[in-house]
Amino acid sequence: MKICNLASGSEGNVTYVETANHKVLLDVGMTVKYIKEKLSELSVTLEEIDYIFITHVHDDHIKALKNIIKKYKPTICLSPQMFSELEFLKYYENILLYNDSVYLDDLTVDIIKTSHDTSDSRSFILKSNGKTMVYMTDTGFVNQKYFKKISNLDFYLFESNHDIEMLMNGPYPKWLKDRISGPYGHLSNRDSAIYLAKIIGPNTKQILLSHLSQKNNTEDKALSTIKEIFKEYEVNFTNISCAKQKERSELIEL
Repeated sequence: MKICNLASGSEGNVTYVETANHKVLLDVGMTVKYIKEKLSELSVTLEEIDYIFITHVHDDHIKALKNIIKKYKPTICLSPQMFSELEFLKYYENILLYNDSVYLDDLTVDIIKTSHDTSDSRSFILKSNGKTMVYMTDTGFVNQKYFKKISNLDFYLFESNHDIEMLMNGPYPKWLKDRISGPYGHLSNRDSAIYLAKIIGPNTKQILLSHLSQKNNTEDKALSTIKEIFKEYEVNFTNISCAKQKERSELIEL
């Protein structure tokens, strides 16, 4: 399995995953032009993408979707609730409505519920040829009932949205601060670090912190928080980095 985050943050989110038989995008929250440019750096074209998985229908996760289906024909994977909200998909033929799991020969995608201020939001556990990754984004908390499913996997692309002090002392109005920090918002650096300290294991090879807020977070704060929490929990793991808004990550091969 090959993984590359193409963009991550409040402006848009896109991740590329490749198996022997499939080339997949997780969310398409940037422009088509941007996605094409970043894929080309990997010698991949948008025509080669056969599946697009959508976590929820906020613009920073579906920005390019309407234009993609006008020219390209990937299968769009989303929940029935998301499908009902996107009128432009009504007559599109290549739709796969998911609930619990999607099986695509050499790729299995397990779907888990998240907690975000939209009608429906999900995150994904991808498995291919014995390799595993978690794509966890846009959630106010992670339900403990999923801990077993997401524990001790190879790779984690995991939301670390805001530093609590920066958010509370920043310029946002109170209602927005409450929304971001609440149970239907986003994971703080501290929350993310505690979850990761509890779920990573001997098989874990890399963590990529994602969806960092440009106004309420910094890479230094996200990384220093996880380092501090891991020390508290006596977790010895250092292969941690941050996904960027307009710069793709390295191509990760599991």
